[in-house]
Amino acid sequence: MRGLIGFGFGIAALAAPAFAQTAPKPPAAPNVSAETALAKRYVAEGKVPGIVILAGRPDGSVTVVSEGRVADEPTAHKADIDSLWRVYSMTKPITGIAAMILVEQGKLRLDQPISDFIPAFKDMKVLVDPSKDLTTRPAKTPITVRHLLTHTAGLGYNIITKGPLLDEYNKLGINPAQVNAQMEGQMAAVRPDSLEEFANRTASLPLIAEPGTKWSYSIGLDVLGRVIEVASGMKFDEFVNTRIFAPLKMQQSYWTVPADKLGNFSSNYVFMGATRVVADPAAGSIYLKKPEFPYGGAGLVMSARDYDRFLHMLLNGGTLDGTRILKPETVAVAMSNLLPAGADTSILNETAKDTGAQMGFGAGGSVYLNDVAGGPGKGTFGWGGAAGTIAWVDPVHKVRGVGMINLFGDTPLKREVSKAIYGDIAK
Repeated sequence: MRGLIGFGFGIAALAAPAFAQTAPKPPAAPNVSAETALAKRYVAEGKVPGIVILAGRPDGSVTVVSEGRVADEPTAHKADIDSLWRVYSMTKPITGIAAMILVEQGKLRLDQPISDFIPAFKDMKVLVDPSKDLTTRPAKTPITVRHLLTHTAGLGYNIITKGPLLDEYNKLGINPAQVNAQMEGQMAAVRPDSLEEFANRTASLPLIAEPGTKWSYSIGLDVLGRVIEVASGMKFDEFVNTRIFAPLKMQQSYWTVPADKLGNFSSNYVFMGATRVVADPAAGSIYLKKPEFPYGGAGLVMSARDYDRFLHMLLNGGTLDGTRILKPETVAVAMSNLLPAGADTSILNETAKDTGAQMGFGAGGSVYLNDVAGGPGKGTFGWGGAAGTIAWVDPVHKVRGVGMINLFGDTPLKREVSKAIYGDIAK
């Protein structure tokens, strides 16, 4: 289970090989949209108890397809546009846009050293050979806001990092994620009790690469949460709540799920061989308890409706229903390729090779660097989550897409939902 969950938290946001099926595919019904057929198949095959697919289309219309329930129990709430799902790393683009609000206000600069906000990052060390030992040399380049946004800071992730540095991450509790009650008992015992302490502990560890030189999935967006706190003078979650969620009327987005929302909160699952089992049941979920600090990289539970409102704002150039979050030019920067010139993106592009696009990285999400025939256009911005969720906004074709399930591991939904939405639009 640890292996499945660990992989799921990381690069699985991009990759999508197949996994065990528990029932034969039902025959395709005539005149049924590809989105509907996909949703029905996922539930009929027993991959998930429920699914929601939302598509914002070029003509301005929105379609919502939902199938099944939020949990296996026959009394569970039917999945719908307001059902709550663990979006894990889909938190990252929201944290990225929070930072861009401060960039627009002049309180942050993309190429500003983060040591201006977290002094502990002033004199960083870089591992000489990360696979060998903890021998270091002084870093030549300071970590900047840009580096945190684009996973090029040289930071690690306890789900990706290997070698001696992984032991140090685990020892210091650098594990900003919630899995279930059983694992939380171990993780919380060593985790820092504040975002400030989390950032300071991270700064005490060596980097895996010189800042700005290599894309490597990381806790950069979690550290960015602390930068946002200092730059804004507000707690990180409070800043996101008041500057993004409240003005956009995103009323089903939570760092901690309220007790009165439990009925429509999904259970999370994982495949053990060919059998799907509960990893984190809604009743008793770790998300019902407040974490030590808000996780800017993986902390949110959200509905499809709310995530679409976030995407809709981006597609509109920073505004929605008369409320402006960002200027159009700031949104354009956020959704552009912000990677430092010359950065090694081989890991990013190897994992995303089945998309047919070269990938860059913007403010917490990937960016398509070219059009894909019959699919996303150049500039498409988005990201996925460890429990199977996916969301993106395509400014070329004026398309928004959200796919919600809660299943740990590497599922094909991230590719299939995109194929279904663009296929239906083409018809």
